[in-house]
Amino acid sequence: MQGALRNLAPLFASVGILLAGNGLQGTLIAVRANLEAYSPTLIGLMGTAYFLGFIVGCLTAGDLVRRVGHIRVFAAFAATAAATTLAMVIIVDAFAWMAIRAVQGICFAVLITVVESWLSESSRNADRARVLATYSLVDLVSVLGAQFILPLAGAEGFLVFALIAMAYSLAVVPVSLARVASPNLPAAGRVRLAKAWAVSPLAVVGCITIGMTTGAFRAMGPVYAQEIGFDVGQVALFIGAGILGGAIAQFPLGTLSDRYDRRRVLIGATAGAALAGLFLTFLGSEPDAWLVYYGAFVFGAFAMPLYSLSVAHANDFNVDGDYVGLSAALILSYSLGAAAGPFIVSVAIDLAGPRAFFAYTSACHTVLVLFGLYRMTQREPITPARATRFVALLRTSPIFSRLVRRQAMQRGPAPGLWEGESKAPE
Repeated sequence: MQGALRNLAPLFASVGILLAGNGLQGTLIAVRANLEAYSPTLIGLMGTAYFLGFIVGCLTAGDLVRRVGHIRVFAAFAATAAATTLAMVIIVDAFAWMAIRAVQGICFAVLITVVESWLSESSRNADRARVLATYSLVDLVSVLGAQFILPLAGAEGFLVFALIAMAYSLAVVPVSLARVASPNLPAAGRVRLAKAWAVSPLAVVGCITIGMTTGAFRAMGPVYAQEIGFDVGQVALFIGAGILGGAIAQFPLGTLSDRYDRRRVLIGATAGAALAGLFLTFLGSEPDAWLVYYGAFVFGAFAMPLYSLSVAHANDFNVDGDYVGLSAALILSYSLGAAAGPFIVSVAIDLAGPRAFFAYTSACHTVLVLFGLYRMTQREPITPARATRFVALLRTSPIFSRLVRRQAMQRGPAPGLWEGESKAPE
């Protein structure tokens, strides 16, 4: 086991550097754009541009890698990501930044697809659980830790952009020197939103809604924090609190969804996210910072796991076994929501001020609660044998679902379900 993880260490190093750079850049763009006096609407459009680029990258990465190869594609897009990051210092213009963020969305989707396909094909059955756990830990530590580079480096000057560009460049080094053989890219599956809707309307609506709220949180959350008077260090704590809350709550909520009706857990968590949003909405114009951190932590704890819960629910009804294709459709659904969310919430902030931010997320989550309650009246319960285990997912590339699915097949049906026991009515 130790030998297997040691062989995959270069890949984990590359993905950790990538995730750290991208996590830092997402927060930086919103903070720096606000300091440049760009309107919330323009900042929201930058978030929209990133997720539109991400969609394009997810749809084209597989063909690129098959034509050129893992290392060359990785090196080319890492160099592009680094160059565009530096270009943002040279060209300080809102519309130029939108175009750059679209290119960066493409770059990150392609880069992460390369790394995840490598991990998927290089991990053995005996190693897969540890690989998943290690990858999730790398994601949490990298993205959360990167937030606190911003107050140290500052958002005003050149240094933080240089650090991000260095991260993208250095991410090439581990995979270039790795002794792991470059694998064939597994098929990512055709993206069929209509088929995903037929499998689970709630999962599709859930992923779109979650994209609209958590995508807005990552893209516009820093603007909200600045608008209520937070400095750069407090912005990092605010975003970090939300990320940490989501990481801590993933597995308790997942375990509950394995043992009980998964949609009840999904609806309950969505209601919790709506209430957390209302709590933050009514804190006032100059709230106590610790109350805001607490609200962000609770919001993240309920909102961030909703994507994994939605995918697990869809997999419960996926009778033809095309888990990679279904994952691709749900990632596309999430990305469409994440493309719309930052723009919608930016307009709301422009019109009604920062308190509109979490009023918006609460409204979105309330709609999802109502739709979930409606869907529970429209479907018969699944049989216990068809229930799948919950796995915490990263919203990165469809390739990651292959690694997750292989591990889930090894683990068998969900615990707490046996002959004669049924889930609550669908």
